[in-house]
Amino acid sequence: KDYIVEALNDIPGITCLMPQGAFYVFPNVSAIYGRAFAGRKITNSTEFIEYLLDDVNVATVPGVAFGSDDHIRLSYATSLKNIEEGVKRIKNAVARLA
Repeated sequence: KDYIVEALNDIPGITCLMPQGAFYVFPNVSAIYGRAFAGRKITNSTEFIEYLLDDVNVATVPGVAFGSDDHIRLSYATSLKNIEEGVKRIKNAVARLA
């Protein structure tokens, strides 16, 4: 979990606190809201997770399902290799937003 928290915090517009024992992280992505790529504007957690799934094949859950539309939920119950690839894809997707 240390790796995923550090890697997510290295992405401009994403802040992530260390989880307290669960197998998921809940990063704040609200600084990304208002940005767009290819005419697709991101204004909430649902639009952001759909963008990640459609454009870079990373499955996450919108934070609104857990009471906070400023966040998304990512599981880290997988291999480090998968986590590294997923974070790389998220970083690339966020970098394309303007």
